Amino acid sequence: MKNKGVRAIAVLEGFKGSVSLLVGFGLHALAGRDIHQLAELLVRHFHLNPASHLSSVFLNAASDLTDSQMVLLALAAFGYSVIRFIEAFGLWRGLVWTEWFALVSGAIYIPFELYEIITHASFFNIGIFLINVLVVWYMSYVLFSNKKEHVKH
Repeated sequence: MKNKGVRAIAVLEGFKGSVSLLVGFGLHALAGRDIHQLAELLVRHFHLNPASHLSSVFLNAASDLTDSQMVLLALAAFGYSVIRFIEAFGLWRGLVWTEWFALVSGAIYIPFELYEIITHASFFNIGIFLINVLVVWYMSYVLFSNKKEHVKH
C-alpha cells in the first residue's frame, strides 16, 4: 500500500518536472522576441478582456521582461525540473532521503499556498493546496510509520 502511494507521488513529481522543463524550453525560445506583442496575441487569442486586472498584470509583466531575465527564468525552470526529476526517481526507487525531501519541500509551500487562498481564493488554488497537504501528510505517515517498524525490530 505504502509503495503505491509513494510511487503516485513520484509520478506527480515527474509531471511537475516535465511541465517545468516545457516552460523552460518555452522561455528559452521566447528570448529575443517582442514579449509584449506575444502577450497581446495570447490575450486576444483566448478572448480575454485586456482591461481586466489579470490581463493587465500579465501584459505589464511581459513588457518589463528583458532577454537576460528570460534566460534566467528559463535556467530556473530547468533547475527546478532537475530537482523534481531527481525526487521522482528517488521516490520511485524507495530512497528514504527523497521521502524526507518530498515532505520538507511540500511543507515549505503550505504557508504560501494558504496566503494565496486567503488573498485570491479559487478552485485551482484550493486544489493545489489540498493536493500538497495530502502529499505532506502521506509522506509524514510513510516516514514515521517506517521509524516505528524499525524500532519494533
